[in-house]
Amino acid sequence: MLAVKVVPGASRSRIAGAYGDGIKVTVTAAPERGAANAAVIELLADVLQLPRASVSIISGPTNPRKEVLIVGLDPASIEQRLMTD
Repeated sequence: MLAVKVVPGASRSRIAGAYGDGIKVTVTAAPERGAANAAVIELLADVLQLPRASVSIISGPTNPRKEVLIVGLDPASIEQRLMTD
């Protein structure tokens, strides 16, 4: 589980760094029809080097604060890959 604060409509998609007990993510996609959520999943999967099916939003689909489930990596590996992006 990973807490994520999402900022849609940004100038670029990136991991912006630590935010509270999770991370802050900016995506270029607008928060319309799930586009920003899909962009968050794609970004996290790419950074974590996982298939997109291993990353899913389990709470907060319409809220900037989301809980993301990541399958296939231990917490230490997730933290290392996110903070080196």
